[in-house]
Amino acid sequence: MAGMKLTQAANRERAPEVYARLQKLYPDVECTLDYHNPFELIVMTSLAAQCTDVRVNKVCVPFFKRYPGPADVLTLSQKELEKEIKTCGFYRNKAKNMLALCKTVMEEFGGEIPKTMEELTRLAGVGRKTANVVMGECFGHQGVIVDTHCTRLTNRLGFSKGQDAVKIEQQLMKVWPKDRWTLFSHFMVFHGRAVCTARSPKCSQCTLCDLCPFPETREGLKIAK
Repeated sequence: MAGMKLTQAANRERAPEVYARLQKLYPDVECTLDYHNPFELIVMTSLAAQCTDVRVNKVCVPFFKRYPGPADVLTLSQKELEKEIKTCGFYRNKAKNMLALCKTVMEEFGGEIPKTMEELTRLAGVGRKTANVVMGECFGHQGVIVDTHCTRLTNRLGFSKGQDAVKIEQQLMKVWPKDRWTLFSHFMVFHGRAVCTARSPKCSQCTLCDLCPFPETREGLKIAK
């Protein structure tokens, strides 16, 4: 990677090998949220903001047994819902958004989670990241899921620049074939948790080290010290 100019053409040339190595490393990669339908997934993905999937699963598995659909959630007051999801963090705002989401789903979509980006992002607390998760997992649509792991790793790999999730999504859509968008996004999460962590990335143990400019950058050298 030394001295390599990271043009869009160079990134497209490098991308298949990056994908192949990650696929070999994580052959069974899948969404780590324990959901059973689109409603559960959209709620859980929203709750997972600044919270771990492990915690969300622990909270939501018993929650959905008692409140399996949007109409059931709407039987709760905001205070009651806050108590149910408190350990997921930012519970007041998340409860407010969940109730608003359920109300819209019932009133405008007949109790069913919509399937398009435009409709999904009309729901309270649902941005493009959550919409892409739901569309990819439940409705067979490919989407680039830009979370903190994807932002960090694709910046380090030189596939994206900056912190704006929408801009990063657009940048990555130009690098990766559409049929790889969703799975590549999952690779970013797994590799970000296991190897390319925020504070202490294990560059010397990374299967992508020879394809990645990060160890040679100022930030990479700083972290390595």
